[in-house]
Amino acid sequence: MSRRRRNLLAIAIVLLLVLLGILDRRLGGVLRDGISHWGTDWNDYQRYHNRSFSVVEVIDGDTLDLAVADGANPVTRVRLLGIDTPEKQIGDTAAMYFGSEATMFTTGIALDQEVTVELDTVGDVRDKYHRLLAYIRLPDGTTLNERIVGEGYGYADLRFRHSHFEEYVALQQRAMNSRNGLWAKIRRDQFPPWLQRKRPDLLK
Repeated sequence: MSRRRRNLLAIAIVLLLVLLGILDRRLGGVLRDGISHWGTDWNDYQRYHNRSFSVVEVIDGDTLDLAVADGANPVTRVRLLGIDTPEKQIGDTAAMYFGSEATMFTTGIALDQEVTVELDTVGDVRDKYHRLLAYIRLPDGTTLNERIVGEGYGYADLRFRHSHFEEYVALQQRAMNSRNGLWAKIRRDQFPPWLQRKRPDLLK
């Protein structure tokens, strides 16, 4: 390749990078997120997104196992995206307020059901424990994540952004106003620590 062609190629690459940078800023990071998902997350999108699997176990209100292998694991563990439910009792650690009720709610509507996995295009596809982060659509067309928040069995998780962030915050506010589920009697000191930090005004 001649020096002139190499120079033209270098200029074209620089211009392309500048254009991508401008587009990324104008699109608010959407382009960067998309490129990321075409990389390390692409296998998860191909394997899980908009695909249906049976729920074989409910771990707690916001975590469940699907009947599909995940690497060496015979099942895929899913952490429901955008929400957080009170912890159930684990060993000698007492359950949080409404932890048992949250687990029973998820078990009642999701266990042994054929559900559809929906992955997001904002944030990570896996959490630090390598659990798949997803919305779970139930056979009746409703979304498990939304029902948990809307019916008062969990909280809108304010720690991480996702595509339905504002919607889930609004669902929680309506559940609070209607005193659904845990909102009927909960005290501020029964909130998870992260919620106490994020919403110091809540129930004051």
